Amino acid sequence: MLAWFKRKALAATEYAEDVEAEIDASTARSWGWLKILLIAIVIFIPCWYLIGGLVYQRINDDVDFRQDAALAEPRQSRAVATAAALIERETARWSPNEQFWSPAITLDNMPNYQLGIVEAVSRFAIEMVDQLGRQRGSSASDKDLEAAAGYLRYDGTIWIMQDWKPTASAEAQYTRAVEAFEKYNLRLAAGDAIYDKRADNLIALLNRIGADMGSASAALDQRTLESNAGYFDFGADEILYNVKGKLYAYYLILRDVGTDYSDVIAGKQLTPIWDRMLSNFKRAAGMNPLIVSNGAQDGAVMPSHLSALGFYLLRARVQLREVTDTLAK
Repeated sequence: MLAWFKRKALAATEYAEDVEAEIDASTARSWGWLKILLIAIVIFIPCWYLIGGLVYQRINDDVDFRQDAALAEPRQSRAVATAAALIERETARWSPNEQFWSPAITLDNMPNYQLGIVEAVSRFAIEMVDQLGRQRGSSASDKDLEAAAGYLRYDGTIWIMQDWKPTASAEAQYTRAVEAFEKYNLRLAAGDAIYDKRADNLIALLNRIGADMGSASAALDQRTLESNAGYFDFGADEILYNVKGKLYAYYLILRDVGTDYSDVIAGKQLTPIWDRMLSNFKRAAGMNPLIVSNGAQDGAVMPSHLSALGFYLLRARVQLREVTDTLAK
């Protein structure tokens, strides 16, 4: 009997040892998979956000961009067509409202650039409502232009959820603005809308754009006063690209406003001044430093890209004022 108990005890001990060994092996395998998972996460996250952000980023400053469809119908506004096409192009890859899971969350230049574009087009839309799209400013405002201006005032950082409630996204609202612009242009071609191409209307548009450029110039100037950290000013690029986006949009719009108002400009013999003004807008829009530096204005190692952009901005603004002064005579 005693031998039987000894055999049973030995078997139980061996079984326990086998179970313990299996548990140890299973634990080792689990830790191994956990280590592999952690290593994968450590590698994947930087690749997703850093490399993914570089792939996602697009600063489209093509100064030859235009809406060729508007060229087929001379009664349409080329400036309105280009404004609509510009918004449509940017909303196809809209970054300011991307969420934490998107690699675009690491970007700051592209979102600020796109917001600057929308701000400029929004200003143009407001002037179309108030002046250019109505008869001598006294007739009723155009319903499609009002809709476009309203949609463009929407906050560009809003996603499809706000305060945990469903809402319209920025790109959805901007797409509606594009549709409203296009409806206006179709009605304009059919003779059912107004595009009042008078010198005083052009003056009003240029004055508003000039005022907005003054605000942009002040923002650049304020940043240069606050910091001369050169390449280590990590907020300077946000301001530069926001202003660059505005000037790029204004360049395209004014280029095509020049076509829309060609008779007025030629009649006032403004073509050389207009072209010089556009040239400075174009140079500002084309600025694209590899790394934005906000150094001293006379710095050699760390230049001041904000001051360089501000120089072209002020040159364009001076010539814009020269245009309005000549138009007023």
